[in-house]
Amino acid sequence: MTTIVHLEIQIDPSHLAGAAEHLSATLAATRAWPGNEGLEALVDDADPGHVIIVERWATTADHDAYAAWRATPEGRGSLGEILAAPPVKRIYSESLPLSL
Repeated sequence: MTTIVHLEIQIDPSHLAGAAEHLSATLAATRAWPGNEGLEALVDDADPGHVIIVERWATTADHDAYAAWRATPEGRGSLGEILAAPPVKRIYSESLPLSL
């Protein structure tokens, strides 16, 4: 199964105007990482500073390698500079069989 990662962020209101440009630059490396199958940024209708980045990975190991790189000085991006709070990450790699 594809691994889905939700990265929930709260953008500081003083950085909302340039948030899309900043996220595009930061997430370019995510898109280019081996095993990344795509990503999108979903904006909360009630709060434009509340964004969920939805990442699709071929395997959990691909995401783990990417996350390890992001923890290094070379991989550390500048996303933290525009956030009002630390991000929250959730990883989904299993699904429930539903008989719909």
